[in-house]
Amino acid sequence: MHPTPSAYLIRRENDEFRAVFPLDEKERYTLGRIATNRIVVKDELCSREHAEIYFADGHWHVRDNNSLNGTQVNDVRLTEERRLFPGDEIRIGRTSLLFVKDLSSLPELQEQLPKGDLSIKERVDKTRFLIDLETPEDATATPPTIRKRLGRNLAILYRAALEMGSAPTFEKLGERVLSCLLDAIPADAGAILLVRDGKPPQTVAYKQRDERLPALVRISQSVSNEVLSSKEAILAEDVSSDEHLRNRDSLTELRAASLICAPVIFEDRIEGLIHLYSTDRRRHFDREDLEFALAVARQLGVAIHQIKKRDSLTAENRQLRSQLKVESELIGNSPAMKNIEEQIRRVAGTSATVLIRGESGTGKELVARAIHYTSPRRDGPFVCLNCAALPETLLESELFGHEKGAFTGATERKIGKFEAANNGTIFLDEIGEMNPATQAKLLRILEGHPYERVGGQMPIHVDVRVVAATNQPLEQAIQEGHFRRDLFFRLQVVEIRIPPLRERIEDIPLLADHFLKRYVQETGRKFQKLTPAALQKLKTYHWPGNVRELRNVIERAVALGTGPDIDAKDILLSSLDLDAKDAGTGGYEPIDLAEVEKRHIMKTLEYTNWNKSQAAAILKIERSTLDRKIKAYNLQKG
Repeated sequence: MHPTPSAYLIRRENDEFRAVFPLDEKERYTLGRIATNRIVVKDELCSREHAEIYFADGHWHVRDNNSLNGTQVNDVRLTEERRLFPGDEIRIGRTSLLFVKDLSSLPELQEQLPKGDLSIKERVDKTRFLIDLETPEDATATPPTIRKRLGRNLAILYRAALEMGSAPTFEKLGERVLSCLLDAIPADAGAILLVRDGKPPQTVAYKQRDERLPALVRISQSVSNEVLSSKEAILAEDVSSDEHLRNRDSLTELRAASLICAPVIFEDRIEGLIHLYSTDRRRHFDREDLEFALAVARQLGVAIHQIKKRDSLTAENRQLRSQLKVESELIGNSPAMKNIEEQIRRVAGTSATVLIRGESGTGKELVARAIHYTSPRRDGPFVCLNCAALPETLLESELFGHEKGAFTGATERKIGKFEAANNGTIFLDEIGEMNPATQAKLLRILEGHPYERVGGQMPIHVDVRVVAATNQPLEQAIQEGHFRRDLFFRLQVVEIRIPPLRERIEDIPLLADHFLKRYVQETGRKFQKLTPAALQKLKTYHWPGNVRELRNVIERAVALGTGPDIDAKDILLSSLDLDAKDAGTGGYEPIDLAEVEKRHIMKTLEYTNWNKSQAAAILKIERSTLDRKIKAYNLQKG
């Protein structure tokens, strides 16, 4: 059930009635050019997020969001937020939005039927049900019975707009449109046809009043063809007297006495057709019926376009999520990985805050993604922020956003990560690097309190699940006074520890094969597998950089390897591990740095079987530099 609106925005362009937007006091409405706005305004003079309308202190307000061309209310440009009164006209670019609290106060809009290619056989100048029934001159010109009918049709049209906007499929959309049409027009049967991919129109919905009529009849192909070819809306008041229509088999089967067929058009492209039939020869369609059908057809064209756009975005989003899921998979069959997967399954269905611990490169972000995409929030956003990547002065702004002028360089309003993650999950990596002031603000959000943007006063409520990660001992940071004790306990509702790669050696073959397939696909190289020697070399390495280092080693092997398979010679490991092994094999030897460098270069050359390119890559020096050092130290292959 839709919430009862307390006000409405009536959109019109060039004095044409376009749409009615009901306003709910619990919602905040952004207006702008991009599709993420609550009210989208397709106008090149409109900014991406142009303005916003919200309810506060018992009244509706409007304010400009630092748009390029500004927002006007009653032809006065806004310089600050302004309270709205019924009858106020908000202008954004070329678009006018009328603010009213009651649709019965809707002023007269000079609605004109589209001209050009779209025409009707009986021309009408304006749509009668859009006339303000309270205007004195209209009241005297329109008989009371007609005024009552127009008022009823206006209510039905408003209901139709709501029903169309919430329709999940073309079939449901057609059913809801037909229900509204049969409430307003004395038709005995109706059908909605859609034109898809250049194919003949296909019926997606059919409705009848009398169950004695056939459950589904053949829609008049001749009428459809005429409307498709001419873009004319047809009103035939007496089919039996029309020599072009009375002998059509489908019309005879339906026993149609009169019909309406209106094209459903969006941006001069026919999206479908509306067919309405009356079988009562004493009751014919009239001009008011035609006008109402045309108005519904116009709105239906927009609704069809929106469903097509939504389906396209959904398909694209599904594809991107599928790709992202591959990136977020946790690879491994070790007991440690199975334990982590079990913890993820248990915690994903809750709203508990999660603290992930582990060394750098173990895959903390992958665990956070797995929690998000197996949780009820998986259709919401997943937003990441590395707290160590930003200076203290910018971290708070990045998290919570800021208003224009909040500090030097704040030239426009910025939405923070928490707002961007609303109804989703935010992943805060390196949480131990967060400064105390930002920690206090984060704690309030975790406790369910609203917050303000930097330099702002408007309270912002968000529904966000927080997953944090660290590779530092937070307990030590608490003792040293760098991290809040209360925040630590609020973050550590559920703690997941990820073991380093050296503690789950049995997962290395699976991980290496996974990365090999990924980079073979990306680069187009023809490597089949890793040889047993290559796998053995990987298993005996210490992996100070964990899974991230393993991924980089395989990527480098794919890029530089020459054989049909990845062999041990293609596996280039970091010299950090070599130094670590050397440091632990003997006692102190009093030698100078030149001798240390000479020995290390010699060991690296022997390790790579004197492959100078590989040795230079391990030593992270240029090949020419390595040649000079070999000559200077008089190093020779044994």
